Amino acid sequence: KTQTTLMYLSTVVIGMVGLTYASVPLYRRFCQATGYGGTIQRKESVEEKIARHAKEDAPVTREIVVQFNTDVSDKLQWRFTPCQRTVKVRPGESSLAFFTAENLSSEPITGVSTYNVVPMQAAVYFNKIQCFCFEEQRLQPGEKIDMPVFFYVDPEFATDPRMDDITNLVLSYTFFKVDE
Repeated sequence: KTQTTLMYLSTVVIGMVGLTYASVPLYRRFCQATGYGGTIQRKESVEEKIARHAKEDAPVTREIVVQFNTDVSDKLQWRFTPCQRTVKVRPGESSLAFFTAENLSSEPITGVSTYNVVPMQAAVYFNKIQCFCFEEQRLQPGEKIDMPVFFYVDPEFATDPRMDDITNLVLSYTFFKVDE
């Protein structure tokens, strides 16, 4: 009976360790599937959407200001800043923004970033084509790098009546230290 109990407890412990290890990718997939936390959802690929909207003739004249916010966790000795604070975009036009990260410590450090878009109801219209988020970035002592984000705001943003009062979007990144 003691051996059976020990087997059950060992199985529970191994299962909990496995769930802990899998929690980040599972949370990322949950956010992408539901749009939770400002994470965008995709029903069609970016390329399909661009091709579909390129066929439409009506140009969008509405401008949206995309603001950039950056944060760094307390455990990460980095300076992380946007190269520009804002950019004006029209729905359907792609844009490129750069961020700079610098290792302020005397040791190599690996970091990974997460992002969100606010207001949350507009996040479904924000499409990142290329981004450094969720990818580990290793910086040597004193190293400084520029990281691009290539994005566009879906043209359907301009026709959604729920977005009529929204003129600003905030793209926010937070870098965290990756334990070696």
